[in-house]
Parts: sequence; C-alpha cells; structure tokens
Amino acid sequence: MRRREFIVHRRRFLDLAAGAAAIPAMSQLGWAQAYPTRPVRILVGFAAAGGNDIVARIMGQWLSEKLGQQFIIENRPGAGTNVATEAALRAPPDGYTLFLASPASAINATLYQNLSFNFIRDGAPVAGITSSPILMVVHPSVPAKTVAEFIAYAKANPGKVNMASAGNGSSGHVSGELFKMMAGVNLVHVPYRGNGPALTDVLGGQVQVLFPSAASAIEFVRAGTLRGLAVTTAKRSPAFPDIPALDETVPGYEALQWYGIVAPRDTPAQIVNRLNAEINAGLADPKMRARLADLGGMPMAVTPGEFGKFIADETEKWAKVVKFSGAKAD
Repeated sequence: MRRREFIVHRRRFLDLAAGAAAIPAMSQLGWAQAYPTRPVRILVGFAAAGGNDIVARIMGQWLSEKLGQQFIIENRPGAGTNVATEAALRAPPDGYTLFLASPASAINATLYQNLSFNFIRDGAPVAGITSSPILMVVHPSVPAKTVAEFIAYAKANPGKVNMASAGNGSSGHVSGELFKMMAGVNLVHVPYRGNGPALTDVLGGQVQVLFPSAASAIEFVRAGTLRGLAVTTAKRSPAFPDIPALDETVPGYEALQWYGIVAPRDTPAQIVNRLNAEINAGLADPKMRARLADLGGMPMAVTPGEFGKFIADETEKWAKVVKFSGAKAD
C-alpha cells in the first residue's frame, strides 16, 4: 500500500470508528432495541478448532445468549484469511455479517500486492476481544538459555540457525522477522504449511527456533521438550510469569496475537455501538475472562475508535517488517 494512500484510508478508518462512539444515546435507542432480528454470521478465515475459531465461538455464544439471536461461526479458510475477509467486507452493511480480525488482517495489507479490498478503507472496527503473547521457543539442543545468549549464538553462526514458521507472512513469521530486524541477527526462514508441522520439526530438532502462539506451545515448554526464551508482549505475561519478555533484552519489541470484530464499512454506528457494548460486557464477565485466560489471552475491552487505531497501528508496523523481510504472497 502506498504511504499517502495508507494515511488517507487510516484517517477515514479512525473517523468511522470515532463516529460510532459519538452518536447520542437517544438516537441509538431504536436501532439498539431492534437489532438483531435474525441470525448473524461471524466469518473466520481459518479452519475449525484453531485459536481463531475457538475465540469466535466463545464470543459468538455470549452474543447469542445476550442478544437473543444465533451468532453463527462460518469458517472460510483460504488465501491467508483473504477469502473470508473479502466476503465479509463485501456483505451488506447491516450488522448481519461480521468478521473475526486477527494479525493476518494487518499483515496481509502489505504481504499481498493485488488484493481486491483494502481492510482499512472497507472495514468498520467494532470491538477487540483478546490479545495474547507469542512465544519464542528453541529446541533444547540450542546452546542458549536466554535471549541474549541466543543473539550471541546467532551472530556467531550467521546463516546457520533456522527459524521455522507456519508460513510466509504468518504472525509467527513476521514476529521472527521483527526480531531479526531489531536484534540484528541472520536467521534462515523455513516456512511450513501450518503451525503444526513447524512445531513438529522444532520438537524434532530439524529447525532451531520458532515463534508460535502461546496456546500451541506452552505445554511443550512446561514439559521441557522446548525451551521458552521469551514472550513477545512488552511486559511479562500474567499467564506465563516465569518467562521473560523479549523487550527486556530487545527494548521496544512487541508482537501480539489478537482477535476482534470488524463489520463492513457503513454499518450503522448504532449497531456498531450495540455490539461493542455487549462484547465488552462479555469481557468483564468472570467466566468469560477465565475461558480466555485458559488460552493465554487477556481481555481487549476497547471502544470502536480505540480498536480502529490499534488495527491501523498494527498495519503500519507490520508493513515495515514485511518490506524488511521481502516476503510476498501473490
């Protein structure tokens, strides 16, 4: 995305999100009372049973119970989530088709050169759901027990340390590329067709380092079959208090696995605000918070405007990393 075009779309995206919060309460009343009157679809760009799918189903169940209509999770994997994204953003802006946004939504804006949509331009931010750390893990044969030792090891062996990922442009890939960029190390990227095969080869010692989701790797770290060097949040994660934050060694480093809801552009602000209020109410519920904590996640209760700014910032951040890596997916 060209710089000037990104700035224009970012400004419109943030204006849309801020406008949703600015509608007077009385004018929202009719919309809020009427919506929804039929089932609502939440499109997910990944197959069932993954982290994205689980988070969508947890929130969909909450919304179904609170709003009196079924919120149906529809999995549409393909093209790095672009199949589901395009279907959601091209749907009528009436609140009955929503999309589960994730880091892929921000990364793909630069990774793919010929998208038929622009996520910043064509989406209306609704609400965040959860954010969680990514782990930096190595095979126990790697002679490094800290991030500082790993950096020294990688610098002493340039081009000889392999970094696995779930695929070109995946959140784990760009998290690793951000580490390479900020730590000044040369790691050889080895893309796999999914997190499972990548994790298998790191466990087997065929590759040395991986940046997987916390939920997929933490049991291996606890069992000692992988060594957890760091979490990628700016501070230590309450879910993994004994694992240092990468920021402690590489100041300013942060990479999150996050999820939230986005609607098509021009979805009425009254509907956006109603959904935002119900989602945030769910994130304040102790049972919901416990379920998210089991996945290593922290509630991401924000306004539409705050979520819009977060997505725009993530898009700009990962654009720099994708360009640094030279990754392309078209």
